[in-house]
Amino acid sequence: MRFKTKDLVTAALLIAIGIILPMIVHMSGINGAIFLPMHIPVLISGLILGSSLGLIVGIISPTLNHFLTGMPPIPIIWVMLVELAVYGLISGYLYRKVKMTLMPSLIISMLIGRICAALVVLILGTFFSIPMPPLGLYIKGITLTALPGIIIQILLIPSIVRAYERDR
Repeated sequence: MRFKTKDLVTAALLIAIGIILPMIVHMSGINGAIFLPMHIPVLISGLILGSSLGLIVGIISPTLNHFLTGMPPIPIIWVMLVELAVYGLISGYLYRKVKMTLMPSLIISMLIGRICAALVVLILGTFFSIPMPPLGLYIKGITLTALPGIIIQILLIPSIVRAYERDR
């Protein structure tokens, strides 16, 4: 698979944003689970760069974050790796390959990513006996607690993607 240099540079920039934005949120004392700062660049990468680079950004961002800052902590890193990888993969697939419009691509990606994250919590807790939050509490966290972040994503990401496409 060959990527254009511009797309690789854009992916690298989105990975950097995926590291810096959570640091800013955490330094401000705000819980990252409320504003979901790592989700934004990953969803953008899938939408503007496609499923392959979206998947890569979705894997590299939480991994680098964990090694540089310790966030997300173990075992949540495993959940976020799956969730963000799915965001990048599905958003790029729906928007670039299926040619679904922007907002449905974004929302469906967010739903599928959260479902996969909940499945990982269930699998890690049930089959591997890794201490995980109870599934109901986790689902409440990724929906109700995360509502400000979800709203920010729905309002902000389409504008950024449209601006990027206009300038392309």
